[in-house]
Amino acid sequence: MRSDLPKVLQPLAGATLVERVLRCCDSLEPDRRLLIVGHQAERVEASLAAHHGLEFVLQQPQNGTGHAVQQLLEPLQGFTGDLLVLNGDVPLLRPQTLRQLLDSHRRGGAAVTLLTARLEDPSGYGRVFADEDAQVSAIVEHRDCNAAQRDNPLVNAGIYCFDWSRLAAVLPQLSSDNDQGELYLTDTVALLGSAQHLEVEDSAETNGINDRLQLAQCEQVLQERLRRHWMVEGVTFIDPASCTLSDATRFGRDVVVEPQTHLRGACRIGDGCRIGPGSLLENATLGNGVEVLLSVVREASVADGCAIGPYAQLRPGTELAAGCRVGNFVEIKQSRLGAGCKVNHLSYVGDAELGENVNVGAGTITANYDGVRKHRTVIGAGSKTGANSVLVAPIRLGEGVTVGAGSTLTRDVPAGSLALGRARQLVRENWSGPQAGATPAAPAS
Repeated sequence: MRSDLPKVLQPLAGATLVERVLRCCDSLEPDRRLLIVGHQAERVEASLAAHHGLEFVLQQPQNGTGHAVQQLLEPLQGFTGDLLVLNGDVPLLRPQTLRQLLDSHRRGGAAVTLLTARLEDPSGYGRVFADEDAQVSAIVEHRDCNAAQRDNPLVNAGIYCFDWSRLAAVLPQLSSDNDQGELYLTDTVALLGSAQHLEVEDSAETNGINDRLQLAQCEQVLQERLRRHWMVEGVTFIDPASCTLSDATRFGRDVVVEPQTHLRGACRIGDGCRIGPGSLLENATLGNGVEVLLSVVREASVADGCAIGPYAQLRPGTELAAGCRVGNFVEIKQSRLGAGCKVNHLSYVGDAELGENVNVGAGTITANYDGVRKHRTVIGAGSKTGANSVLVAPIRLGEGVTVGAGSTLTRDVPAGSLALGRARQLVRENWSGPQAGATPAAPAS
């Protein structure tokens, strides 16, 4: 991958490759889940700390797929069930495909059932040779194929279901006498003597990832799946190809997603929302009837009937109650706004709490940082700030306060007050401006 990040930790639609592989087998409810790790093993294990019940098995050195599965001989000693073998870099498998593989294996009674795909260009994949009854006679790695064998379009997807007891008996017999000098898991097929295959309906499910190009191709497949799913569920995408989703995103009814809109993480979108164009939402929660136009909403919660944008940014910790309006070039972070609040233009609201129906005038700033600590601003219900006001926190404005335009306030203001904090205006009539070569006038005393 030409990356400092291990391949299985590369992100794909909001989740790592290995997380996607683990998720796709959750519905099978396996008795045990063993993850064979090698390159940057500690980093891989740390990334999966939230996945309880995983057993990590170290493969050191890494000497092929057969050598990897040999590492299970000790931890699975005495086990007599079926072993499903998946690859950490094949992230597009569907749970129903794995269920079909498992059911086929149990019905057929073979020592191993492998997943196969028929590709227009099978270059790089091991070829599977089987009869009309899906009985497999051989698997030959691409490097070891002769010219005739490479014409076979049926390839090994690298996904297997084994009778573990029979597999364990032949694993020690694997040989590294091949082009790469590695122990191939595919060689167990000949040793077991009883193998069958299941051809997957959608060959894209078997796509593996070895470089950035293949990662991008898998992203396209996954995005297309997600958009199709939600359009069937009633979401309108004006230009589907220009939008991306995470599979943790959830939509209500009658949502419209405009072009160039991207949803990442666990977004929750209520009924009747309209998002975009040109918007980014990440781990955001929108109530019903919310509009987001040309804006960014990250780890924020927006209640019913709010309107965001254009060019607004809701940063983490923002909570908007129903009917709020956040307009042009407004930034809000770690703040709660009561119902009906309006912050329409060119303002920054940080570490603040606003009561209901507060009107924040254009250019208002809550000056929350003293160079060391952040401080809070509290504005009571029904208050309004004039244009270009600065509220220096910590500060509290009571209910129904009016702040005059251009004011800088540093002290609390009681309810029902008018607060002004301006320098006295100076006007000099008939002013001609400074003259070239003139001696500057002495300052007024």
